[in-house]
Amino acid sequence: MFPDPETVAEGERSRLFVYNAGFLTNARIRRILALSGYDIRLGLPGPDDMVGIWGNSPTAHRGLRVAKARTSRVMRVEDAFLRSLHPGRSGEPPLGLLLDRSGVHFDASTPSDLETLLASHPLDDTALLDRARGAIARIKDMHLSKYSAVDPEIAPPEPGYVLVIDQTRGDAAVSASRGDPALFREMLVMAQEENPGARVIIKAHPETRAGHREGYYSDDDLSDRVAILSDPISPWALLEGAIGVYTLSSQMGFEAILSGHKPRVFGQPFYAGWGLTQDETPLPNRRRNLTRAQLFAAAMLLYPKWYDPYHDRLCELETVLDTLEAQVRNWRQDRHGWNASGMRLWKRRHLQAMFGRVHKVRFVSDLAARKDRRHLVWASQNQDADGVVRVEDGFLRSHGLGAQLVPPLSLVADDVGIYYDPTRPSRLENLISAREVLRPDQERRAEQLIARLTSLGLSKYNTGGAVPPLPKGHKILVPGQVEDDASILLGTSTVRTNLGLLQTVRRANPDAILIYKPHPDVQAGLRDGRIDAQNLADVIVTDVDPAALLTHMDEVWTMTSLIGFEALIRGIKVTTLGAPFYAGWGLTTDLGTVPARRGAKPTLAGLVHAALIDYPRYLDPVTGLPCPVEVAADRLADGILAPSGSVNRVLSKLQGALSTYAHLWR
Repeated sequence: MFPDPETVAEGERSRLFVYNAGFLTNARIRRILALSGYDIRLGLPGPDDMVGIWGNSPTAHRGLRVAKARTSRVMRVEDAFLRSLHPGRSGEPPLGLLLDRSGVHFDASTPSDLETLLASHPLDDTALLDRARGAIARIKDMHLSKYSAVDPEIAPPEPGYVLVIDQTRGDAAVSASRGDPALFREMLVMAQEENPGARVIIKAHPETRAGHREGYYSDDDLSDRVAILSDPISPWALLEGAIGVYTLSSQMGFEAILSGHKPRVFGQPFYAGWGLTQDETPLPNRRRNLTRAQLFAAAMLLYPKWYDPYHDRLCELETVLDTLEAQVRNWRQDRHGWNASGMRLWKRRHLQAMFGRVHKVRFVSDLAARKDRRHLVWASQNQDADGVVRVEDGFLRSHGLGAQLVPPLSLVADDVGIYYDPTRPSRLENLISAREVLRPDQERRAEQLIARLTSLGLSKYNTGGAVPPLPKGHKILVPGQVEDDASILLGTSTVRTNLGLLQTVRRANPDAILIYKPHPDVQAGLRDGRIDAQNLADVIVTDVDPAALLTHMDEVWTMTSLIGFEALIRGIKVTTLGAPFYAGWGLTTDLGTVPARRGAKPTLAGLVHAALIDYPRYLDPVTGLPCPVEVAADRLADGILAPSGSVNRVLSKLQGALSTYAHLWR
């Protein structure tokens, strides 16, 4: 759908002459333009060339003057409406651009491409509007905005206030709407007069909060009714408690519409004039009434050029939402910093990469040290500690075993319990319960992920070779486990050994073909659980890719192995003898004791959404950025590993040679 700029025919590309240094110094802007078919040039354009300018910036006059003199077309470039985690002035590149050949979206004096879209596009395609509704729900659910470094845990003021939205002085969008200090003062006065007795909250602009630019309001505007809010609060939480919204031309007015408000608008932003706002300055050329979904579809799905930083290509809005969800989730959890204890030395580099992007993780000796931050512990090292966040490997981990010191692409951080311990609740349990009912967009994403994992043949460790010839008949896979693993010690009752597992399966299925697969760590001599399965299993397979093996199976019987979850994803019947995280939800046959609190009945898509999208965090080994699960799956499919470092490689070799003494480093 999106052409590679290196393969686009020369005649289909446009030369874009620029006179603003930002086009040359910002690599992301250059790349999005190149992917969109524009080659940046210096010098003087010809009549068939284009001149690129940044909105109505202070340098725009240079390009406009050259374009007029050379009779060249003009293209205005602006940040997209979902830009990044932090403002551009903080140095963060954009995730999308608005490329407008007619005007600029915030200046109604000249029709822009966006205004033309809103005025003339049918905007009646069911699939398009369904995408719009799903994206609106996702944006609200994840508290995303143009700059998404907001903290949903910050409580908004008590409901019942009027919201007045500040903007930055000298901003081009303010100037285009003829905004000045007098108009902002008038807006504040009207907010008070039209809402007698109501509190008035002034929402400071993120760039003002970051110290980049001044706003129009200050402490001089405060009174017993008026307060300024500068905290990084979610705009969606703030809009939910408002009884009225007043704005000149802020993008938050657009978000107010999506939140169900009909904001009072004193300027002429792109979202005014379509029947969704109360306009102080009406726009006679905008006579069409639109729904919220139609406004969103044009402004967010059709108008921008969105960018995927992991695959270096243009993409759809949904991919940008995946990207921002991954980034903001990590930032919100990490923004106050972490202390960590109980972490093996070889893991610390990767924990730093996962959790130390905002503030470096401080590795301390025990839980009592340094109470100024939240505390991470490796789950198996501190099972009974209270008030900590437990860390464990995710379910799409790596190419290679953790026991061989291969670093993970995913980790889970659980502030309730840990997924393999059914004796207490866990965050994963809560997430699974919450996904009992999925929105259409969530169901679609989970189903697409299931299809992706099965088609790519991915599993937790992605190791092993081809499947050997297997006997004909009803085949049951029996995965062996590490017998002193915490999931066995905490998640089983009557059957707790590999031998007991095989014996139970054979008694229940005397005529079936039992395929026993020892755990790789046990097979390598690194962990406990080795048994003689010759008299119970029909076939013993080692060094086999479990994902490939599952395609030959009719059933899986397990105590708590993750292979049971991987079998469910592939539509295979699963019987559990313990209480793994995926048992007890109506998707498995459970012969063990599962917690009664698991009363929800999610679909498989709901289980997958909770376990693979909501619960883990993923780190892209190529860009070093937090990433969504889809990117991690692509990297695993391509065989790309997280950097392990020379020390880990040496330790791994020593560990293999000294496997008898594995307990010393585990």
